[in-house]
Amino acid sequence: MKKTLLAGLGALLALSACNQKNETEEAHKQAIADASKVELQNAVADRDQLFLLVNEISQGMDQIKDLENILTVNANAGGETPSQREQIQADIASIQKALQERREKLAELEKKLNNSTLTNNNLRSTIATLRNQIDTQSNEIESLKTNLTAAKARIGELNTAVDSLNTTVTTVTAQKDEAEQQSVDLANELNTCFYAVGSKKELKDNEIIETGFLRKTKIMEGDFDRNFFTTADKRTLTTIPLHSDKAKVLTNQPESSYVIEDVDGQKVLRITNPASFWSLSNYLVVQIN
Repeated sequence: MKKTLLAGLGALLALSACNQKNETEEAHKQAIADASKVELQNAVADRDQLFLLVNEISQGMDQIKDLENILTVNANAGGETPSQREQIQADIASIQKALQERREKLAELEKKLNNSTLTNNNLRSTIATLRNQIDTQSNEIESLKTNLTAAKARIGELNTAVDSLNTTVTTVTAQKDEAEQQSVDLANELNTCFYAVGSKKELKDNEIIETGFLRKTKIMEGDFDRNFFTTADKRTLTTIPLHSDKAKVLTNQPESSYVIEDVDGQKVLRITNPASFWSLSNYLVVQIN
């Protein structure tokens, strides 16, 4: 009876130990399963972030291409405006900042994936490719900055050249205007003429003529009173009203170059050939009455 009791107790202990072992193994398996599930979830999340990073880097490449196109178009069009240049500089700075953030994010993902047992060669290859793309984009951005700086310097040179040309054009224009004015002044001077109409006494009193007993009337040479003369333009002077019923020309104008006509009972001198009329002198003296 005692032996039977001991045997039963032993069996019970053995069964209890066996059950405890099974429970421990099950708990261990469950812990492993839970850990693997968490790691798998983390790996999937990291993979999704990696794919998201792929899209961001692709968009970054598009942004860089857009900037390159803008710079190319502006270069062909003669350069960008100051506001466009400021916008391009701001865009470059924004892309540079984004590239640095992506580089840091990629390094963090790489570290996580390297510590995971679920990382495979495809993910490692993707990381390497993304790193190369980020480096390439960084180089292109630096190239864009260099091109923008060079374009700015070139624009400065062109502005200096334009200012110089403007100065030259202004100087030449001023010289041209001065020459034209001198030409006009000379033409006006060459075509300036003077005429005096007066009675014998008026002409003598103003020392334009001199007369004497039995002497022929003579035109004075020298400092006669020029205020008595009317200034006119040979190109436009065609008729001179004499306001008298008698008149004769005392200066040496060719007789074939003019006529003295009656108009409403008053004499009028009409120049028929201006070139010949003024060929010998720029002064005309007419005695009336």
